[in-house]
Amino acid sequence: MFSLDRWDEIFDTIRKNKLRTFLTGLSVASGIFILVILLGVGEGMRNGIAREFEQDAANLILVYPGMTTKEYKGLNPGRRIQLKNGDYNQILLKYGDKLDHSASVYNVRNGVVTYGKESGSYSIEGTFPAYQELENVSLTSGRFLNINDLDNNEKNVVLGHRVKLDLFKDQEAVGKLIEISGINFKVVGVYSDPGGERDEARLIIPITTAQKAFGGANNIQRLYLTLTPEDNFDEAVAASAGFTQALKDLLKSRHVVAPDDDSAIRVNNYLDNAKRFYTLMDMIRLFFWGVGICTIIAGVVGVSNIMLIIVKERTREIGIRKALGAQPLSIIGMILHESIFVTAIAGFAGLIMGLILLEFAGPAIETQYIYNPTVNFTVAINTVFILIIAGAIAGFFPAWRAASIKPIIALRDE
Repeated sequence: MFSLDRWDEIFDTIRKNKLRTFLTGLSVASGIFILVILLGVGEGMRNGIAREFEQDAANLILVYPGMTTKEYKGLNPGRRIQLKNGDYNQILLKYGDKLDHSASVYNVRNGVVTYGKESGSYSIEGTFPAYQELENVSLTSGRFLNINDLDNNEKNVVLGHRVKLDLFKDQEAVGKLIEISGINFKVVGVYSDPGGERDEARLIIPITTAQKAFGGANNIQRLYLTLTPEDNFDEAVAASAGFTQALKDLLKSRHVVAPDDDSAIRVNNYLDNAKRFYTLMDMIRLFFWGVGICTIIAGVVGVSNIMLIIVKERTREIGIRKALGAQPLSIIGMILHESIFVTAIAGFAGLIMGLILLEFAGPAIETQYIYNPTVNFTVAINTVFILIIAGAIAGFFPAWRAASIKPIIALRDE
């Protein structure tokens, strides 16, 4: 029940001990402030990791060849594995019903690209239409490759945004002819990539054209695969892990590689990597919560000590109250009221300062692994409950001590 007299007592105590109250509140405010900042940084790290995985399909499985390190079936180690069109076709034949998107890539490095007086050296990727979804690229003009480009070995090309700026500046690129190592190609589209300029400094052409025009025969450098979606994340990770192992076994068998030689056929499972990263992030966030809570506990201990001092100073007053008939619960309520009030005000101040700092400074923080650090509404509500609980804990033991004082002993106190 609201009591104006009790509030007058609280404010009178605060006025008489301004510095002591300020320092006590500062310890609580700093604890909440540190907790909010740590949680914001943790969320920013999570956002940064998520943005890294957005650069390609989230459930991408990337396959690329390496070199054997073990002798197997009479073949010496040190053989360089070369993937072929047949490998890709066999995967489609055996696992096509499990795949959502797939593409093989034949890469031409440092191809000389010329338009008018402008020229440069770029990477040329010969691939399939599904490469657009697999690399998560978006078109800024024109179109992407289609099946007709592959079937007819069309000399069509899709430019990365960086290449378009280098060669065409502000001009329209779609419909123009460029030279790639002396061969004319028609620009049919321009794309942007969330990976940034490095991934936009490429040209994409049909794989059939790349293999014939640049001496690729039936060689490929990489395979991009994604599985059909599952109902939940854990099921998707399990399905992806099982498929990855089956894929390794198939390719090792085709290229006569020892089953335990993991250097010959390398598979990068993005979904498995994502699970490891997010598990790590959850552990980091738990650590941040632990640090923040420990900091708040230090502040709560400070509040509790101050309340013990206040009880000691008001021992005679408490004795008089009890002698006049004050019940123990009213004494406990008086001390708890003051403790919760000081803790809550200081805690809210720290909470607001932390949120303001994240609101204004957060958007400006953009590193590789920290992006837009924020604290959501649920976390803010949780900190409010922490404040209330902390204030109650800080005041309970001093309040219990005050309620336990016998009036006769309290009245003798000097």
